[in-house]
Amino acid sequence: MILKGALDALASVLFPGPCRICGRTLTNASRIPICEACLAAFERIAEPVCLCCGRPFVSAVAGQAIQPRCRLCRVSFYAFDMARSFAVYDDALSEAILLVKYEEVTRLSEWFAERLAEIVVRDGAEWRADLVVPVPLHPERQRERGYNQAELIARPLAKRLNLRLDPRLLVRTKPRPPQLVLSRSEHWKSVRGAYATREGRQVDNVRVLLVDDVLTTGATLDACARALKKAGAAVVLGLTVARVRSWSVAPGPGMKAFGAGSKPGGPDEHP
Repeated sequence: MILKGALDALASVLFPGPCRICGRTLTNASRIPICEACLAAFERIAEPVCLCCGRPFVSAVAGQAIQPRCRLCRVSFYAFDMARSFAVYDDALSEAILLVKYEEVTRLSEWFAERLAEIVVRDGAEWRADLVVPVPLHPERQRERGYNQAELIARPLAKRLNLRLDPRLLVRTKPRPPQLVLSRSEHWKSVRGAYATREGRQVDNVRVLLVDDVLTTGATLDACARALKKAGAAVVLGLTVARVRSWSVAPGPGMKAFGAGSKPGGPDEHP
């Protein structure tokens, strides 16, 4: 504790950078460019949520059902078996995710992995998995960026859970459309049939933990789950750092296609 305090004091003097969310001067040596207050302020996803996709219920009454499921999960809409997210996608969490996505801040991706590991440990046996798989980027985008932000989160998560990581099991075969903001229907069209498992990879009867940064419509996790189950996976469990709380219904021309608390250029379902 004395050594940590000395390191924090030294860091605040030698590297007095601002928090990338609130702008206050950082006073710790964690090498995460976000202050502890902002990290603690992320709005965690809390009960009641849909048992399947993890969507928060607006009404507490809905969550009081014996088997609370949203309207989509009641008709088995998604191919994944369950999904959960760490926190609500808002401006603050968006800024944090962008640091991982475009600046490769690995200490922050490790912090996110810790939060996701807490979800797995908390929910116990139903989150038992054999393998951790990050949602892949299209090869052109990966070459352009140099890394996959989902893998930056999935790698330390797999280590924490003592599970095997396979970042090459899935491949994105279709590039994302060039426009920055997609409507709900455009999201689904852009990922339909866009993922496949690599030839020769064995996933028969495997329970897969699928990891991504943001869950917007669920289209990306759904498309990946369909590819995995087509290859023989027994169960696909989805984990994301953030979740868009709600989604605009049938956005018109020029309207934002994101849910409450989000902004353009943010939750783009893994470009």
